[in-house]
Amino acid sequence: MVEKRVKISVVSSKCKYYKTGDTIYTKGPLIDAENSGNVCMTALSAIYPFIFASRKGLTKDEMGFAEMVFQCPDCPDVVQFKIEIVD
Repeated sequence: MVEKRVKISVVSSKCKYYKTGDTIYTKGPLIDAENSGNVCMTALSAIYPFIFASRKGLTKDEMGFAEMVFQCPDCPDVVQFKIEIVD
């Protein structure tokens, strides 16, 4: 099975570590550091199951979501991430 490349975009942010439009890309099971911004371990761990499923090719519809937008649980301010498959 060929793994899909995944793009994690910051949809909105009031966190000091992220600004709207920041992106993180995967390269297989790794973060594509050359093409990615900051990576918060807490945010990443919260959304990782959906990143993993996207890497394996599952669509938002197959996962039961209208939109793949998720909230970081650690930030007292709002940070929302969108997950997309980008071939």
